[in-house]
Formats: sequence, structure tokens, C-alpha cells
Amino acid sequence: MMRAIPRVSRVPLRGTLFALAAMLLTFCSGCATSPAASFYTLNPVRLAGPSADPTPSAAPLMIAIGPVTVPELVDRAQIVTRVDANRVSIDEFARWADPLTSQIPRVLAADLQQLIPGAIVSTYPQRVDDNAYRVSIDVQDFDAQVHGTVMLAAIWSVLPPRHGQPVSGRTVTQEALSGPGYDPLVKAYSRALASVAADIAVATRSARLITR
Repeated sequence: MMRAIPRVSRVPLRGTLFALAAMLLTFCSGCATSPAASFYTLNPVRLAGPSADPTPSAAPLMIAIGPVTVPELVDRAQIVTRVDANRVSIDEFARWADPLTSQIPRVLAADLQQLIPGAIVSTYPQRVDDNAYRVSIDVQDFDAQVHGTVMLAAIWSVLPPRHGQPVSGRTVTQEALSGPGYDPLVKAYSRALASVAADIAVATRSARLITR
């Protein structure tokens, strides 16, 4: 008795190659349409500072901005915006060029140099002079809505040299966006930081008067 040999269906090689090529083209076209990430930086804004120190001295005013803390929610490369009271959006394609903990002290330093002409302002972790006024900043809120406003709240403290009496305060500010998108949002954050710098400048001058 002869056994029937099962027939094996074979796919033509040409058809297999065509199918693989089609899959490869589909994959590549998907990669080509992926959006490119955009990177953003905070920047100092042009401020109208006093023309001169009302109590000038021979030595320039030295200010050292210490480490800045920010909420964990926004302490990431992606820009975070608020959708509603319970939801946020984390955009993989809109990113900070460097960490906020580096950008914020850099911008505040530039703002303070405008507000206090002649001041020498450094940021952590650079060398701090013993005669410098030390500024600590805790950012409590760094909140934004893409089509609305940004809100920034920060607690700060200015510690004079030689164990002087610190001057502390809290700045809460809101800035409206000039239009939709991330460019107006980042510019609004920069203006909000300028308000924080203005309050710190007033406190630094006050602390300087007390220690003289």
C-alpha cells in the first residue's frame, strides 16, 4: 500500500522578496514622517533697572545664586503643560535645551545684573566669594497652559555675608501668552522670572543697607 505524500505549497521567491520590500518601505515611510524635536531655552528680558546704586561703595556688590529647586513634575527634559486640574501633557517633541535647574539661575543672574548695575552675579557651583550675598530659591509652581497663561511661584532668601540677617520673601506671578505654541510660552516664563529677579533685587538692596 502506497502512502500519499502531502503536497507542500511553496511561495515563489519573487513574491516573498516583494512582500519584504513592501514592509521595509512602509517602515521607512513611518520613520520619515516622525516629527523632529524642538529645543527651547529661557532668556533674560530687557529690564529698566536703576541708573546707579543709591548707596554706592568702593567694592562691587557680589551676589551668588545657589542651587535652585523645581517641582519634580517639571524637572524633566520635556515641556509640561496643564490640560485641566487633574491632567498634564508631557510633549516628547518640545524639550528644554538644558535642565531648568541650570536655566533658571542663569536667567536670574542676567536679570539681576540689569537691575543692579555693577553687580557681579555668579551661579552655583562656581566659586562663591565670602563677601557675596547668597540667594536660595525654591520654585513651588512652574505651571503653564499652552493657550492661556504661565504661573510661577517661588520662595527665595537673600543671606548677607558675615552671617547677616537674611531677607526672605515669596513671589507669585502670572504672565499671559501672546499666542499659541511653545515660543510664547517660553517667553512668558522668562518674563515671570524677571518678576522674581526684581523682588530679589529689592531684597538684596535692603539687606545691604541693614549690614552697612
